[in-house]
Amino acid sequence: MKVLLLYPLFPKTFWSYDRFMEVAGLKALIPPLGIITIASLLPQDWEIRFFDRNVGMERENDWAWCDLVILSAMMVQKKDFHYLIRKAVDMGKKVAVGGPYPTSLPHEALDSGADYLILDEGEITILQFLEAIATGQEKGIFRATEKPDVTLSPMPRFDLLKRDDYLMMSIQFSRGCPFNCEFCDIISLYGRKPRTKSVVQVLSELQYLYDLGWRRSVFIVDDNFIGNQRNVKQLLRSLIPWMQKRNYPFTFLTEASVNLAEDSELLELMTQAGFFGVFLGIETPDQDSLEVTSKYQNTRNPLAESCRKINQAGLMIYAGFIMGFDGERAGAGKRIQSFVEQTSIPQPMLGILQALPNTALWNRLKQEQRLIEDKGVVEYGDQNTLMNFVPTRPISEIAYEYLDALWQMYEPTSYLKRCFQQCLNITPNPNSQQQIYFPIDKMLRIVAQLIWKQGLLMPDIRQQFWQQFWIMLKTRPQFLSLYLGLCALGEHFWEYRQLAKERIIHQLGYDPLTTRL
Repeated sequence: MKVLLLYPLFPKTFWSYDRFMEVAGLKALIPPLGIITIASLLPQDWEIRFFDRNVGMERENDWAWCDLVILSAMMVQKKDFHYLIRKAVDMGKKVAVGGPYPTSLPHEALDSGADYLILDEGEITILQFLEAIATGQEKGIFRATEKPDVTLSPMPRFDLLKRDDYLMMSIQFSRGCPFNCEFCDIISLYGRKPRTKSVVQVLSELQYLYDLGWRRSVFIVDDNFIGNQRNVKQLLRSLIPWMQKRNYPFTFLTEASVNLAEDSELLELMTQAGFFGVFLGIETPDQDSLEVTSKYQNTRNPLAESCRKINQAGLMIYAGFIMGFDGERAGAGKRIQSFVEQTSIPQPMLGILQALPNTALWNRLKQEQRLIEDKGVVEYGDQNTLMNFVPTRPISEIAYEYLDALWQMYEPTSYLKRCFQQCLNITPNPNSQQQIYFPIDKMLRIVAQLIWKQGLLMPDIRQQFWQQFWIMLKTRPQFLSLYLGLCALGEHFWEYRQLAKERIIHQLGYDPLTTRL
């Protein structure tokens, strides 16, 4: 069997970092871990060609060569996902699909012509698919009634990747989250009982990356890295000597719940193991909105104090914020702005609430008949798409506050000030690196572009850029690479806020910043 594995294109989003990737000579943030794990589950005698279309496109002779096309996608990749299914069908190729998007909305893949739906978690359903192929079945939908034991998950095929085109490599330690946030689809996809790989598995994956020559940063893609705190501490206690023995070849970034700040031992283990940052789902500083969406773990302690503790432990903070919760009071955008300035979070990912399929929010809004349908279909978008339900306050007010907050937070002087202050807030760790690793050639490209653009061509920030650069060099030289990387990422966000504004104007039919209804 000749198989073409394809990962669809991402549109321009907060996380696509398009302008930064161009500056740094990179193509994508992280590789698609799911589909290269599936590649390990395919029969060894199958011939495989893999293309992450965000890094490099397949050729027409790859399509002609293959017998079967396998796609994996998230919802944000919807447009290219359907294009690829239709192309496979038009060329007479069998097509199999999997991943979070078809798992959540299988009928959409079927409508485009997919032959095989490998849904839920692939460790179980890929085996059902292979059995169907072996017995000559022409179509099939394969689902799992239980969650797989991830200690049996195979080593991802990192060898298939064009590794130098990515900012970071990725691995996974756990699936699932113990919390019950109303808007989140992680618990519907992966459950509320966090399942973890073994320490041996994780170290083996890191060793494989090490043996392949990777000496840069690694993103641990868990939706909540600390969901099983006992097991994560076991991993970190073994990871520390592994990293020390190899002279810290990687630095790590991950996602975690805010209650990380409550466990000083866990924070210390993470910094000793080489973690430089963590993404937090803060969502909003409004306690009433957190309670409405059942995000109670964010209400136990003051959020600003939690951020301070995480910085003090030596970790940089990335964070997500959401507007549009039920009962949200006017001025939510300004309160988020104030919180971001107070905590100096450089890159706040501000989004407008979407009801995702199969979440508790989706089910509640459906029962309340508040989902917005277009020809019988409820659409869903990315973080700068207006909500797909009727909110409890005027949509024009939410759109205005969203764009105003996004515009102000990513105003260049404000952005650079937060990058600078965040690096000053982080407590240096003498035992490990606290930065994104860049190859020397790419770092030189970044520095040259920064000096030319921010240090010379932008009069509004030119003086600020040089003042902050010299202070960082003199007082926090160990954070200089991290700081310059953050400065370079500003090039993406300054363009992204304009794109977000254009998308909102297109949906509303007017500019909410200049026209209030």
